[in-house]
Amino acid sequence: MKLNENISKEDRKMLNGIFWRSFTVFASRAGATKAHAPGFIYSITPALNRYYKDDPEGRREAMMRHTTWYNITQNVGTFVMGLVASMEKKNAQEKDFDAESIVALKTSLMGPLSGIGDSIFWGVIRVIAAGVGISLAAQGSILGPILFLLIYNIPSILTRYYLTYMGFSLGSSFIEKIYANGSMKILNKAASTLGLLMIGSMTASMVKFESKLSVPIAGGKPILIQTYLDQLFKGLIPLSITLLCYWLLSKKVNVNWILLGVLVLAIILGLLGVV
Repeated sequence: MKLNENISKEDRKMLNGIFWRSFTVFASRAGATKAHAPGFIYSITPALNRYYKDDPEGRREAMMRHTTWYNITQNVGTFVMGLVASMEKKNAQEKDFDAESIVALKTSLMGPLSGIGDSIFWGVIRVIAAGVGISLAAQGSILGPILFLLIYNIPSILTRYYLTYMGFSLGSSFIEKIYANGSMKILNKAASTLGLLMIGSMTASMVKFESKLSVPIAGGKPILIQTYLDQLFKGLIPLSITLLCYWLLSKKVNVNWILLGVLVLAIILGLLGVV
């Protein structure tokens, strides 16, 4: 099914306006009770202006409706914006439409969509982009930061665009369908598994520890401690350091203190000749 099927030229122009405005959502915040509601209202203003053009009071009520708390992973939040635009269109056309259902549905989608968005974009794509970017940057290549931005932002921007149209075209039935057939659980599980695989791969390839300690042997080559560490468990020290940092993060230790601690430890071990 084409996303722009049965969508008029005026509606496509409106949806494109919502898409471009969606990049400003997280630029505004109205405290803990409203979060990014101002940015959401600004993003869907093209829809409100279009459907309530001849109804100033209806437009005012619509804007008041969306002053409620809003916070969704921005990469997938445009689905809700398209959905809200579709429901506001129905509300403007049908006098008996339940306007409260617009806010109720928007609120109910925040958790599930953020779970998917965080898993895919923060847990998978960003990790892949960082892995590629850091590897190239460590070699002194300018492609490092460039590829990081491209790998992360191209899928993000495309997702934003198509979800805007998908939300408007499919409406509320989309979420109900993917919950009913179990696709939501499968998608979450797949994203989480891939994220763990990427983190494990990055730990093995990017966290380095090579000990210089050795046991001297009279008349022979010294025995390198690192050789026995590798035989015992390849990557044991890097894995231990990673798990220690993870444990400290779970205990709410500030990440800056963890970074400083790792830096100080590396300097001390270097001065002692351990690494």
